[in-house]
Amino acid sequence: MELWSEIRRKVLVEGVSKRQICREYGVGWRTLGKMLAHAEPPGYRRGLPRGRPKLGAFVGVIDEILAGDADPSTPRKQRHTARRIFERLRDEHGYLGGEVAVRRYVASQRRVSGEVFVPLSQPAGEAQFDFGEATVEIAGVRVKAALAVMTLPYSDAFLVSAYPRECTETFQAGHVAAFAFFGGVPTKTAYDNTRIAVSRIVGGNERTLDGHVSQRQGVRGGGSCCTSRRTSR
Repeated sequence: MELWSEIRRKVLVEGVSKRQICREYGVGWRTLGKMLAHAEPPGYRRGLPRGRPKLGAFVGVIDEILAGDADPSTPRKQRHTARRIFERLRDEHGYLGGEVAVRRYVASQRRVSGEVFVPLSQPAGEAQFDFGEATVEIAGVRVKAALAVMTLPYSDAFLVSAYPRECTETFQAGHVAAFAFFGGVPTKTAYDNTRIAVSRIVGGNERTLDGHVSQRQGVRGGGSCCTSRRTSR
């Protein structure tokens, strides 16, 4: 893991040539390509999303039922449970699959459509961090750059750092630059749901920050992640 991170830092941040890395570390081109494509050694990855051979044809019907339930004018007692949706699919539409598949799909859709409200006020000392993208001109050549942005909402202070790409190394470098600029470390930092920072999702709203990321960026305060697919976050 240390070698993996070291090689990525040299190529992506320090600009060392790939040919030189292959020669110094004795790695092949294909291995180096994997190192640059993944922030950490990848395990097994599913090539395609899991299919829904029996439920797929009925997804539209479920979405229509859920949309009706979401209408504020629909009385609460008339809204559908997952079991009631399964029964309607079976009795009215000829669904032959299991109830568990229906329950899982309904639960996933309700997590996405559930609305969350958070206060707009921000305590002093808390920060937000995210990456953006912009086209910049370097030596007369227009290229895309990843912009690491850390803001302090309480004071509206912010720092933008430009890097060749968004990756673990530039994620860390953006934090170091911001800490030096602000002269300290925030008490708490909120992140978007970037794979660089989030190692796993626990339940609907709980995110676990990646251990090696938090250690290497030197964060002493807490960290949290916004809930995905929520416009209020």
